[in-house]
Amino acid sequence: MTATVPLHQLSATAAAAAIAAGKLTSEALVAACLEHIESRDGDVRAWAAIDRKLALQQARDRDRATPRSRLHGIPVGVKDVIDTCDLPTAYGSPIYAGHQPASDAACVAQVRELGGVILGKTVSTEFATRHPNKTRNPRNLAHTPGGSSSGSAAAVAADMVPIAFGTQTSASIVRPAAYCGVIGYKPTFGLLNRAGLKFLAESLDTLGTLTRTVPDAALIVEALAGVPAPAFAEAANLKPRIGLCRTPYWQHADASSQANFERAAGKLAANGAAVEDVTLGGEFAALAATQVTVSGYEFSRALTHERMRHPHQISASLTGRINAGLLVTRAEYEAGQSLALRCRAAAADTFRQYDVLLAPSATGEAPQGLESTGDPVFGLMWSLLHLPCLTLPCGTGPAGLPLGVQVVARHGADAALFLHADWIHRALDSGPDAAR
Repeated sequence: MTATVPLHQLSATAAAAAIAAGKLTSEALVAACLEHIESRDGDVRAWAAIDRKLALQQARDRDRATPRSRLHGIPVGVKDVIDTCDLPTAYGSPIYAGHQPASDAACVAQVRELGGVILGKTVSTEFATRHPNKTRNPRNLAHTPGGSSSGSAAAVAADMVPIAFGTQTSASIVRPAAYCGVIGYKPTFGLLNRAGLKFLAESLDTLGTLTRTVPDAALIVEALAGVPAPAFAEAANLKPRIGLCRTPYWQHADASSQANFERAAGKLAANGAAVEDVTLGGEFAALAATQVTVSGYEFSRALTHERMRHPHQISASLTGRINAGLLVTRAEYEAGQSLALRCRAAAADTFRQYDVLLAPSATGEAPQGLESTGDPVFGLMWSLLHLPCLTLPCGTGPAGLPLGVQVVARHGADAALFLHADWIHRALDSGPDAAR
């Protein structure tokens, strides 16, 4: 395995198996990732901070220790809104340039406790909002990687690291995953501990991952949250019930994305899935606007220190969104939360008929230019509903850049999401007319 695949391209699960079998050292794996970063990151700009000596020392320590989990010896990237005690954390803002937290975020501490290696900090947009940072899309450097988990998606897509943490309040995992052609996993809200994350919206912020395979996403959730990984070998025997959910925002998708989505649905049906149209109408149509209301109310208050002490170091775009959030009344906020509760109950009823829903991930391929991180509309509803979502690469757009589809499961069904997403991934990759 390791003789034919360059080490930096190994999946986390493949690397973990090789380490457990004594065929690979963590030091060799980390060194290969660092060398690849050195060769590519001058163009991609996915990393905010890396300490090469520190990463290699962690790896050597792991090689001398008894493995504590399947994560043992595996390098992990950490989005730069997540605290690390030995690397700076700037939250994507000049306000915090050089800021050194006193302690690790819970997820970082867990990775270390379980034997993983913190490779470095990946670039975030400003406070994990929509204002872009320096990262470019590794598939085409003239295009955005999306946001806000820009660096994590780009680093994984460019084979610099097998797993990287991301966060999502709106569409900050699923959109960059779709744009960069990787797996983006947003867990059920609250599944991964958020202590040490720079909060933006406390009722929405969700810690998740960017990976190149579905089993890799399951591996880190198994390690950090105790959710047993499904038996992926059984995926081939599934007969999934898939609800085809174009969502109330279908008109925002461009023609190539709509056609790609329909082809994917046909491919899944041809491979044995029961595929039926699902319409989430009525109050669901208001969820995107409601997410903006709820998140704006919360993040305008969460950033009070920054806007009071450092207003001139906040971008004009974020300043505008903060000001809009400050105009949201408590009554409007509570009405939005009430709507979310009603729709969560209605969504739970929908999942009585389906194993998963299939929905768009983004409005199209990654837009050209670095001035925007793209339209988040296809993440807003699911983030507000607190449902687990996983974006899969699927097809390409007119510029040859990746497109994606989003798999959504019922609340708390993250293990089932992994299993069905893996089946869908295999089905889309099968045959001469594979959608991917």
